[in-house]
Amino acid sequence: MTLKQWLFIAVISKLEQPAPTISEVAKVTGNSRQNVKKMASLLEKQGFVTLKKDERDARIVRIHLTPKCIAYFQNRSGKEEAFMSSLFDTFDHKLTDGLYEGIMKLADNVNRMENALDEKERG
Repeated sequence: MTLKQWLFIAVISKLEQPAPTISEVAKVTGNSRQNVKKMASLLEKQGFVTLKKDERDARIVRIHLTPKCIAYFQNRSGKEEAFMSSLFDTFDHKLTDGLYEGIMKLADNVNRMENALDEKERG
């Protein structure tokens, strides 16, 4: 699992009551709906999330964590907590938030560059 996928799942787990919509995840992460849908589809193929239409409004797609995803993180929780605690030992809340925002901006730039390269190779 990549860091980007890990962060994506972390956001979903924080917003999970009820399962967040693609738009909600896009807003929180600062990504486009298209990028969120792409990441969710990839994680769905890996069995970590499911995409389901909202029961009340079929236009809305919600992202649900799967039992496989929950088990994966439960099995790794001790290791991940120790790793994250050590990694961010000297970080305060403000610095952690800034780092997250910076990583998300970098991810946006990588996506933009990949899309531009794909378009260039096609055209």
